Amino acid sequence: MKKQGLLCVLLFFVSFGTFVVYPVFVSFAQDRVAAAKKEGTLTLYTTIAEKDLPTLVKPFESKYGVKVNVWRAGTSNVLQRAVAETSAKKYDVDVVHIGSPEMEALAREQVLLPINSPVHKDLQPGSVPAHRQWAATLLSVWVQVYNTKLVKKESLPKTYKDLLDPKWKGKLGIEGKDEDWFASVVDVMGGGETGLKFFRDLTATNGLSVRQGHTLLNNLVISGEVPLALNIYNYMPEQAKKKGAPIDWFALEPAIARSNAVGVARHAPHPNAALLFYEYLLGEGQQYFVSMDYVPSNTKVASPLKGIRIVQTNPARALDESDKWGALFESTVVRRR
Repeated sequence: MKKQGLLCVLLFFVSFGTFVVYPVFVSFAQDRVAAAKKEGTLTLYTTIAEKDLPTLVKPFESKYGVKVNVWRAGTSNVLQRAVAETSAKKYDVDVVHIGSPEMEALAREQVLLPINSPVHKDLQPGSVPAHRQWAATLLSVWVQVYNTKLVKKESLPKTYKDLLDPKWKGKLGIEGKDEDWFASVVDVMGGGETGLKFFRDLTATNGLSVRQGHTLLNNLVISGEVPLALNIYNYMPEQAKKKGAPIDWFALEPAIARSNAVGVARHAPHPNAALLFYEYLLGEGQQYFVSMDYVPSNTKVASPLKGIRIVQTNPARALDESDKWGALFESTVVRRR
């Protein structure tokens, strides 16, 4: 029987007595590629660094013959534009790629389309929420970073609890705005008052040099002012190490990660091209994230953190409890140093 596929089927969903129109994609992968080529283009709203966009986008355009038009801005601007345009029924965007907490905000505003994709099963745990309106593409993993001239590899802590050893007194640094990392480590260390007690004990016993900015903290490790830093994104020390700086990194497990994610607009004007790009970013496009020193969400792709257990921060908690955890971080660590 000959396979049939429609370019775009409209599914009517009854919700509180109203009809909502969703684009549904062609049934077969080969038909979808043909449909995407016929659409010819898609529009991406993203925060991806301008210098990284060609590495990620050009292979897709070359392979599939679909032009990716990019509107790049800061996270809040992407979020606000996507919400405002949807509210005004101005449907220009096909795909959005920003931080997971902001993607969760877009999901709550009904900007994104729920998607079932075979590639989801290959992603790290925590990469796809139950509503399936976005999926993590890359992980910014916080690792522990040390100055190789001041700290011997064999003396490194193996667990978070090892940081309480008095030998680390006056040697530890921390970035002071990562409340989602802080909340996740509190969970790892027993949650609630038990987890908070770990940070209170750490601050009281060994002290924490609190700095603002991951790049600054990374540079202070290189200079030796901070021998061991607790929460720097993995790619920063790796890039500095490749340039010959006296710096290296390791990961206390579970390592904590903040994700960026991709979603397809609920009213995407180019739905097949949008889904093709969505699956590209989660599948074959993952290799290009790795080439830029990011950690891929797809477990089948070679990762710089291969074999390390990773826990992703909770985007919903980041949205709903940001003030709470920011205040706890401030009172437990920042003001007690």
